[in-house]
Amino acid sequence: MPRKIRVGMIFGGRSAEHDVSLRSAEAIMNAIDRDKFEIVPVGITRDGRWISGGNPLLQLADYSQLPLANPDSERLVGSSLPARQETPTLDVRSSGWAQDVDVLFPVLHGPWGEDGTVQGMLELANVPYVGSGVLASAVGMDKITSKQLFERAGLPVAPWIAVLRRDWRRDPDAIAERVEREIGYPCFTKPANLGSSLGIDKVHHAGELAAAMDEAARYDRKIVIERGLDAREFEVSVLGNDDPVTSVAGEVESINEFYDFDAKYVDDRSKLVIPAPIEASVMEEMRGIAASAFKAIDAAGLARVDFFMERSTGQVYLNEINTIPGFTQASMYPLLWEASGLSFQDLVTRLVELAIERHGERQGWPG
Repeated sequence: MPRKIRVGMIFGGRSAEHDVSLRSAEAIMNAIDRDKFEIVPVGITRDGRWISGGNPLLQLADYSQLPLANPDSERLVGSSLPARQETPTLDVRSSGWAQDVDVLFPVLHGPWGEDGTVQGMLELANVPYVGSGVLASAVGMDKITSKQLFERAGLPVAPWIAVLRRDWRRDPDAIAERVEREIGYPCFTKPANLGSSLGIDKVHHAGELAAAMDEAARYDRKIVIERGLDAREFEVSVLGNDDPVTSVAGEVESINEFYDFDAKYVDDRSKLVIPAPIEASVMEEMRGIAASAFKAIDAAGLARVDFFMERSTGQVYLNEINTIPGFTQASMYPLLWEASGLSFQDLVTRLVELAIERHGERQGWPG
């Protein structure tokens, strides 16, 4: 029998999305085809220490605010792994856990994982890995830069402005006047580099702006302020490298005023309607924009693209792209592909194949 492909699964990390990463990694490891792949789990603690050997997922889950679906599961890792070890090293090839890994699967959400940092390390080590490269990862993580590229590509983006934390703290009155003049209320305040709806607030009037800006500034030095549309929310999954394909669109019906962290991961009353109940022409419009957004940042492997559709006009707006979207059993990315005819297990297999294909193609480039 052919040797199984050894997949190094990297999860946890230093970002505020650490707990979500554990849930995503658990779902992928539960779903992966064990006849084809052998899992080598590698955890990163909240303070940046790397853990390999034993069961890093369970070790990190002991401190998680979001419990695993199967906290006692021992089948998530291979039985032949060495005893537990902890190391701060970032030298992938010299680390014992990575010497025989064929491909790495970063399941890291947010800064220090989804933003090109880990991808750069893997490029230096010349290791195939799932997902976008350094450029697309960094651009996709930064809502300001990605919006600028989307607008340059002619894609529809709702009105927005960018504010530095320094400028907000230096002259909040000037920022408030700019919001009033250029964006209006309601509006949303967001950290430029974070996901899972952390640090996001809906600001209904000027009296709420200061607290919302301070909350966003806790997470990032750059803050995005977007016009608050009366809109429905939709998501489309993208899969591929140079010729990406798109899933059907799904609609998010949040139990809260918007699809915040609690609505995504804590309160299970929010609904994901798949496929979205929209006209075929609108569905195709969203899928086309999703593919264009994927190409605009030179993404690879996977991405989830989020949309608003204004209720009064039917206008579709591109909200953002996520290059390592949530991958839990309840996450939109795998659910959309399941509704499009691709099972969770086959989706994971395809992502590994795309990583190997992309790495092989790049080996012919001159150094």
